[in-house]
Amino acid sequence: MFNWNAEQYSKFKKERTLPAIDLANSINSENVRSALDVGCGIGNSTAVLKRRFPNAKIIGADNSDDMLAAARKNDPEIEFIKLDAEKDIVNISDRFDVVFSNACIQWIPDHRLLIKRLMGLLNENGTLAIQIPQQDKHPMHRIVKSVAKSEKWKRKIPVSRVFHVLTEEEYFDILSGLSSNFRMWETTYFHSMPSHQSIVEWYKGTGLRPFLEQLSDNDKGEFEIDVLTETQRYYPIQQNGDIIFRFSRLFMTAVK
Repeated sequence: MFNWNAEQYSKFKKERTLPAIDLANSINSENVRSALDVGCGIGNSTAVLKRRFPNAKIIGADNSDDMLAAARKNDPEIEFIKLDAEKDIVNISDRFDVVFSNACIQWIPDHRLLIKRLMGLLNENGTLAIQIPQQDKHPMHRIVKSVAKSEKWKRKIPVSRVFHVLTEEEYFDILSGLSSNFRMWETTYFHSMPSHQSIVEWYKGTGLRPFLEQLSDNDKGEFEIDVLTETQRYYPIQQNGDIIFRFSRLFMTAVK
């Protein structure tokens, strides 16, 4: 697993928090006494849960020390714990009214087992709420992958990022096997970006990291330039000078 950088991730905190707000608002229950935020990152999604359920005990969990340090600094009144969602969930004895995960599980393999385990953390009538980026629908993922596989870079970047996202039909089958009360929906966010470089900066906080960490410092800068060049070719500039950065996300809720 590569290292997360809280400062880089925080550059687009407002835009990254919007899906967490929408996901939290989709949870129908008002009698929430406890909630676990899996993959809380810098704590922005955990703070959303605290505002949504002010009387509940909220815990944010992440496996990155850098992210957790930022989360504790941003929201010292919230409890944050270190947790490897792939390995440690089976060791959690507590049960929650809400298990929440915003833009996290795409980094974790075996979603059939993972979602079953997350459902297992719920109290009866508790709600599992998950949001994941729709990887196959994001042009930037194709751009980065194409540059990494080019003749110039393929020897320096031998390991491609693995996407663990399943199809919508597969998620439907998983949820229908675990709950008789579940929902799935997709939202495309139209983010207004001031420059092509800002789009690259967004991805430096997430999707670019597995590629950049395989490169030397000099090569990192050159790889970013190549990605920027392709980004400029793909995304047109609007009349006001901004760029529309479309970002599709899949949402799922299921009641135990």
